[in-house]
Amino acid sequence: MTGRIEADLCVIGAGSGGLSVAAGAAQMGADTVLIEKGEMGGDCLNYGCVPSKALIAAANAAHAVRHAGRFGIAAREPEVDFGGVSRHVRGVIDAIAPIDSQERFEGLGVRVIRAHARFTGPDTVRAGDVEVKARRFVIATGSTAAAPPIPGLDAVPYLTNETVFGLTAAPSHLIVIGGGPIGIELAQAHRRLGCRVTVLEKAAILPKDDPELVAVVRASLTDDGVDVREKAEIVGIEPEGEGAAVILRSQTGEERLTASHLLVATGRKPVLDGLDLEKAGVKRTDRGLTVDARLRTTNRRVYGVGDAVGGYQFTHMAGYHAGIVIRNILFRLPAKVDATAMPWVTYTDPELAQVGLTEAGARERHPDIRVLRWPFAENDRARTERNTAGLVKLVTTPRGRILGAGIAGPHAGEQIHLWTLAVGRKMKIGAIAGMIAPYPTLGEAGKRAAGDFYTPSLFSDRTRKLVRLLLKLP
Repeated sequence: MTGRIEADLCVIGAGSGGLSVAAGAAQMGADTVLIEKGEMGGDCLNYGCVPSKALIAAANAAHAVRHAGRFGIAAREPEVDFGGVSRHVRGVIDAIAPIDSQERFEGLGVRVIRAHARFTGPDTVRAGDVEVKARRFVIATGSTAAAPPIPGLDAVPYLTNETVFGLTAAPSHLIVIGGGPIGIELAQAHRRLGCRVTVLEKAAILPKDDPELVAVVRASLTDDGVDVREKAEIVGIEPEGEGAAVILRSQTGEERLTASHLLVATGRKPVLDGLDLEKAGVKRTDRGLTVDARLRTTNRRVYGVGDAVGGYQFTHMAGYHAGIVIRNILFRLPAKVDATAMPWVTYTDPELAQVGLTEAGARERHPDIRVLRWPFAENDRARTERNTAGLVKLVTTPRGRILGAGIAGPHAGEQIHLWTLAVGRKMKIGAIAGMIAPYPTLGEAGKRAAGDFYTPSLFSDRTRKLVRLLLKLP
């Protein structure tokens, strides 16, 4: 494709956010151009959500074989074919890829250009041999792994989420630098697939989650045999054979850990370099594009979505952004971002899901709160599945408005949906406590936690006196 194109909308980046904007706009009648220099589907399909969850599924299958004895079924150490696991991961990506493919989007009426995009003015972009002039632009270029400034790191080979899924042989010792969701998920998965794994985190693992719920995940990692080292100070990294040696400093001196493979999972940075944003009058920081609540940049013709604007770096956040942008661009509605009820899930076993305020966050904003808990050890479905670790934890105002919910337990990601709705709609706890929950389900634990809000008053001396009085009536 060469020459000049005029369009209603030009989307730069074919990841989750960009694809959602392009598909929606084209199907609603907008003349749409989509520019992507790399793989269609972006990080989520190729290096993120899809391959990581496929790897976790394989790891959990191996774990189930090891622990089948609790159900009266002969347990054994599974024979893990790491190459076969790799083919499974690749197969899942390939099965989903057609949904995000160039052919599908061209079938929707989107003009797809596979080239690097650069702004040449406030309303023009050049991509390869094509110049695109559009009424509106959406930057959806995503993010990439950020390497920490550790001395010696640049002198050794290391993996990131963009390369770790290409392994076809199991690491003998995987050292994971970073204890956030990506690092912790991949650490547990590789351990369950038979690798020796060490996690090095300079502070505490999963720092954005409720510490009480994180403790459940930490215990599971330890039970699996993951060596979790928090408050770990890395002073340097050196080549060691085909791998690397990590030097740690502690109160007792220095320690040298040898790894066959290093995985760096210490955060992400937006992919914005090389777009020549200054030629379009678009400002940015190291965290991402500078946008307002409507996701408009400093050039009102240009919007940003997903990881490119920083903040919550989730696929579902990018999809949410896409809806905001479509309402603004196509329907001229002043839709604004509201992340109050933005849920997130760490897909460990047990999973950890959170929405709204944590207990600590609620105490900072509200003078008085109620904290409600219900353990899965008292949930009959969890008992039948011999999977009782964890709890549901709810935070409310004294009058019962739900401020936040956290779940550490089996299928927490599936259970958080109800609480996302509750937080987003500012519901009161009585709505959940009065709900009829099917038995036996894991979600019943949430209803029981909600019902616990009324326990102090329901079983008080005052209630007993009232009941005795009423029972005397004819």
